[in-house]
Amino acid sequence: MAKSKVAALFTSPEKVNQDYFRLFELAGLKQELDQKIPTIIKPNISWHYFFPGANTTPWQMESVLDYLRQNHFAEISAVENNTVVTDPFKGERLNKFTPIFNRFGVKVLYNFRKSDMEWIPFQPKAKMLALNSIFPEGIQVPDFFVGKNIIHLPTVKCHVYTGTTGAMKNAFGGLLPTKRHYTHSVIHETLVDLLAIQKEIHPGLFAVMDGTIAGNGPGPRTMCPMYKNVILASADQVAIDAVAAKMMGFDPMDFKYIRLATEAGLGMGDPAEIEIVGDDISRQNWGFKVGSNWAVAFVKPFWFNSWLSRFQKIFFHTPLVYFFVFGSFIFHDFIWYPTRGKSRVKKFLATAWGKKWLTYSS
Repeated sequence: MAKSKVAALFTSPEKVNQDYFRLFELAGLKQELDQKIPTIIKPNISWHYFFPGANTTPWQMESVLDYLRQNHFAEISAVENNTVVTDPFKGERLNKFTPIFNRFGVKVLYNFRKSDMEWIPFQPKAKMLALNSIFPEGIQVPDFFVGKNIIHLPTVKCHVYTGTTGAMKNAFGGLLPTKRHYTHSVIHETLVDLLAIQKEIHPGLFAVMDGTIAGNGPGPRTMCPMYKNVILASADQVAIDAVAAKMMGFDPMDFKYIRLATEAGLGMGDPAEIEIVGDDISRQNWGFKVGSNWAVAFVKPFWFNSWLSRFQKIFFHTPLVYFFVFGSFIFHDFIWYPTRGKSRVKKFLATAWGKKWLTYSS
């Protein structure tokens, strides 16, 4: 049986777009996706503010769209979702996606706008680990997703709930409706369910992960940017997450979502069974730690503490949830970003990658 394949390259600001093209060839993007089928690009906007390591990078987005156009892929569109604390319209603008979309003629749709797509009932053939119990009224998916390829554009970073976040977690916003926070207590099982659903509704799945600036610490937002100069691509969503986790310094199979997905046959999370093509990344061990912040320390016990979790429905399935939403919004946007985040952005802009970022139009 052939091993799962992940392409990995070291890069630099001067040649990142060229390296991305080589990465796609190594990973077999043209072979993995039918060029005649419409393709969805799913960016990652973890924060509407620009913060290095948190969101899809402009060179990642630009390279993917340029490659697809040059290789005559059919209709290409981008799909965004919102969260209670992230504004996708602001995120596209501040992270410089909008001019890139315009340049390549890519239409952007939003899974929360009825004029763009409808949520339709979907009964997966695969056995669900969590979603049937979380949504007893029935699972729904956006009708626009069905029958189209999808390319996920995550970054290499830690996550306070899942340990790391990448290709598998990137489906969370796109394939779950606004009540997706109901799943936090079973987040690992949810990610496995979502991957199983994706394999049923998408003819082709692919992930392009940017680790030029990786996120260490309490991700996906309040992180310490680390300059690692690496890019990854794979058709195996589990394998690419496993490779990223291993580089960050973790044992991928220690993360429940990677282990469960591997056991379910949805991909390969065991690094020994993954073929790395491109550059030698075997010595990469960055020693990342997930950590925490004030907002996480306050809300996380309500999801994972056995005693407090009994109050989940009271606090998160009623209007009381807006107390937590408001608290997170105030902490991230009005406390952490002005006092810690802006200084990290300023340091980033003085680097070679920062100078590259400034070349993109706002």
